[in-house]
Amino acid sequence: MSTGELLSIEPLELKFPFELKKQICCSLQLSNKTESCVAFKVKTTNPKKYCVRPNTGIVSPRSTCDVIVTMQAQKEAPPDMQCKDKFLLQSVKTADGVTAKDINAEMFNKEAGHVVEEFKLKVVYVSRPQPPSPVPEGSEEGSSPRGSFSENGNFNDADLNTATRGYVERSEPQDKSAEARALIAKLTEEKNNAMQQNNKLRQELELLKREGRKNAGGVSFLFIILTGLIGIILGYIMKKT
Repeated sequence: MSTGELLSIEPLELKFPFELKKQICCSLQLSNKTESCVAFKVKTTNPKKYCVRPNTGIVSPRSTCDVIVTMQAQKEAPPDMQCKDKFLLQSVKTADGVTAKDINAEMFNKEAGHVVEEFKLKVVYVSRPQPPSPVPEGSEEGSSPRGSFSENGNFNDADLNTATRGYVERSEPQDKSAEARALIAKLTEEKNNAMQQNNKLRQELELLKREGRKNAGGVSFLFIILTGLIGIILGYIMKKT
């Protein structure tokens, strides 16, 4: 923690767990040590790379304020994971009632006679913590199947083989369980597809039945009309004869 007359800053370095093609955030906590309001402003040597929220603000007397610094997603890692970017935090006392909207560049102008407190912060890239490797349990009471060293400092192959075999045996049920879940999921999907096809066929069959009824009704009506016309013509002919 850095302690000035106006603000205390935690931490003094912006540590980013670097990862390619991913936005990464880091936070700062500003603590007001005075009985007056303190205005602050955050600057950086690389403004296109970082987003600071808020980059200006007011810290009330004896209170704290959190500042979030977000590094934009990077396409490539820097050489040796070294970063030359820096941040500058400026702070100055303000009158009561001043809000963040009232902050301007003139408030941090030393040449105008303002007492401005400044802190420089470095950017540090850190590697993400690696997940611990699985350690199989020992076959004996509470013992870990670690290989032992012989008196001459060589690793005991027998212990290593025992540990490896035990780990593989414990892994097999997990693999089988995963295969069973995958098979069940596949069968469920096939069942759903079959039900959908069945419903579709039923709908098509019902539609064909309806169309058949309509066609049958049309033929019967047409047949009646034709029969009537033939009867009228025959009757007319018979009257003539």
